[in-house]
Amino acid sequence: MEIPTVSDRYSAAEVQEYYDSGCWSTETFAELLTRQAEAWGDKTFITDGAASATYAELRDRSARLAVGLRERGLRAGDRVAVQLPNWSEFALVAAAVARLGAVMVPIMPIYRRDEVGHVLDDAQVSVVVTASTFKGFDYLGMYRDLAGTRPAVHTIVVVRGDEVPAGGTVTTLDAVTPDVDPAAAASEIGAPVTADDPYVIVYTSGTTARPKGCVHTFNTYASGARALTAAFGFTSDDVGFSPSPITHTTGLVTGILLPLINGGSTHVMAEWEPRRGLAEIARYRCSVSVTATTFIQMVVDVFDPAEHDASSIRVWVSAGAPIPRSVVERARTILPSAKILSLYGRSENLTTTTCTVDDDPEKSLVSDGAALPFAEVQVVNDAGAPVPTGEEGDIAYKGPSHMLGYLGRPAETAELYTPTGFSRSGDLGRMDADGYVRVTGRTKDIVIRGGMNISVREIEDLLAEHRGIRAAAVVGMPDVRLGERVCCYVVPADPADPPSLDTLKAYLHDRGVAVQKTPERLELVTEMPMTATGKIQKHLLRQDIARKVEQPVEQPAGA
Repeated sequence: MEIPTVSDRYSAAEVQEYYDSGCWSTETFAELLTRQAEAWGDKTFITDGAASATYAELRDRSARLAVGLRERGLRAGDRVAVQLPNWSEFALVAAAVARLGAVMVPIMPIYRRDEVGHVLDDAQVSVVVTASTFKGFDYLGMYRDLAGTRPAVHTIVVVRGDEVPAGGTVTTLDAVTPDVDPAAAASEIGAPVTADDPYVIVYTSGTTARPKGCVHTFNTYASGARALTAAFGFTSDDVGFSPSPITHTTGLVTGILLPLINGGSTHVMAEWEPRRGLAEIARYRCSVSVTATTFIQMVVDVFDPAEHDASSIRVWVSAGAPIPRSVVERARTILPSAKILSLYGRSENLTTTTCTVDDDPEKSLVSDGAALPFAEVQVVNDAGAPVPTGEEGDIAYKGPSHMLGYLGRPAETAELYTPTGFSRSGDLGRMDADGYVRVTGRTKDIVIRGGMNISVREIEDLLAEHRGIRAAAVVGMPDVRLGERVCCYVVPADPADPPSLDTLKAYLHDRGVAVQKTPERLELVTEMPMTATGKIQKHLLRQDIARKVEQPVEQPAGA
């Protein structure tokens, strides 16, 4: 499969501009780690509550592991699937793979046989790094079965698998790491790639369709982390807090690269539980966190000032899903030492817009931020032309952190771009006169009721303020006469006393919502189907309600 190159995506003038501006650098991941290890040697880089690694340990151990992987046949350009929880070994594996010039393909821990098989085939993976078991799931067993029908997968490396016998296809992290001199190992491996060669293939979250592989270089990824350095005021004194999966964009950029570039530290958390998360924030004095909105919602729900100390947190950024105004206001009250910021991004270009520590705090209440330096954002119409200020359209990006393209999908890649080279997101938004964008939904995340386009974001933001609702999602429900009607899925705050459809209608009507926009059906659920990055999988909700409409079920009393 032909992989896209820098020249496929960027013009020679753009490449020169990004190098001249410092967005891009000739420094590779391995060279960055070597430089930082010389500067910060014995400083702890990563912790996970069970294991840790200093900068020097990460440099030396990754050099040894790279030699071991090379002895197993891994070469520059080969694809390595890494499906691990938020364990410190992830940084080790990422460094070793990058040192060899192989391409990492991170897979989120929640993915199972169907999704994993798709990624293995789509990325043409030859080496897998995974856990033996985690949270009761047999990852090794799954990969043994998948490798049985995929001869291209020649090595499965098991992390924290002391009980796993090494032999044949399967080996362990310790067994594949030879006891060689790190300096000699680095010399033996050499520098097979540049910062403009493929570095990672990260798959989209799959909220609407089969995930697509976004091919990034180290420069496109590192440029995103460099830009966020100024946005968050990140320094060597900071300790990141990453409960979000480090096998996806948010965790990889802000949990690994952001602290590495700045000589800081990072704490990753494998099993999220908000009270334990608060305890670990206090223990490791974490100061900067970038998570999906659901994480901060859960933290403020359980925070007890008599029990918890979150005074070390100075920045908490909500990403992955829009953050309602009510959540920002509540978080600022409960976490007064922290600046609560909003960020909007996508796997294709990492950060699209963000609020910064220097912005007027009001901006995080009414927007999802503005473009970062050396990047541009437009809100465009169907023809790709910018719409007037304040009008809704497709949010489009141009800048140094955009992927080279979708792996093996040149036609789908080409469809992204406007005539002036901006990449359409498929997310709807409005831009104000200052360049700040508010995400309003997806181009397909609207309800078209009798020809009337209804923005679900407007309704969901209001429902987020309802004390009786823990989570809400609005989708279109098929209707023969009107095309679609509004259906609302709700996770009640108190399952014993859920809201009724009539009370929700009245609540929204009191807040000025037109009757045509109010829900016409209520579905009470115990939880929402979520991606690992905190996005509600609305395509599953649409499928669910479509099935129920075909086979109507009796609504709860009052619904």
